[in-house]
Amino acid sequence: METKFRCHCPFTSALDILGDKWILVIIKQMLLEGKQTFKDFTESDEAIATNILSTKLKQLEAFGMVLKTKLPNNKKSNIYLLTEKGLALTPLIMELGIWSDTYLRDVHPGIVEGKGMELLRSDKDAFGSAIIKKYREKLADHQSS
Repeated sequence: METKFRCHCPFTSALDILGDKWILVIIKQMLLEGKQTFKDFTESDEAIATNILSTKLKQLEAFGMVLKTKLPNNKKSNIYLLTEKGLALTPLIMELGIWSDTYLRDVHPGIVEGKGMELLRSDKDAFGSAIIKKYREKLADHQSS
């Protein structure tokens, strides 16, 4: 899969990959919601169409942000796991959450509340460390199976 970059600017180049409407949503779902299977993604609140989901998962795999593998106890089902490259987007996901929490509540008051948001507001580093640690433990469990 060849990616055409608009220019040599590092910000624009990142947006050429990450600026898609669905890419960061899928990464967020994997990182924060534990989604792993195609079915998991299709059942999410974001309601991504299956053809788009399939394309975006293939792109994420081609970019090296997601690894497609098989479930240890069901070799017929694929699962998708974030790689270190994908996991490195955690700070970006967190900053988008903080920005949304700060600047979008007045126009979208239904934005989720809860302990996760409280921790993100009060101690961003602890939130990020906990998310990454939990995900890496999941990866280790999968790799040892």
